Amino acid sequence: MNWYLAVLKKYACFSGRARHKEYWYFVLFQLIAILLISFLERTFAVANPEVYAGWYTAFYILLTLIPFLAVQVRRLHDANFSGWWALIHLIPFIGQLVMLIFALLPGTVGENRYGADPRK
Repeated sequence: MNWYLAVLKKYACFSGRARHKEYWYFVLFQLIAILLISFLERTFAVANPEVYAGWYTAFYILLTLIPFLAVQVRRLHDANFSGWWALIHLIPFIGQLVMLIFALLPGTVGENRYGADPRK
């Protein structure tokens, strides 16, 4: 939970680097929160039955979109890639697969052009 809150504290910080732990814990808690909100919407019959989600889920996703993009860019920086690679999400399926591979790559040991090693 601390990693999730740490990302939210850096709400729109697109500079620097994010280690694996920061990125993946944020993604995990993000997924849990979306599933929980969606479940509650279905339970109380406020969700759209066609997509199994409703306005609360959409609002939460929009609210956390910028922190998600920021941590994703910082994760790319840790692997020594430009943050502009995050735009690859716009390509259906292939973009998500490529971004997953980038997120799984190990970070650069030591300092790189985006800043100091976040593990130290």
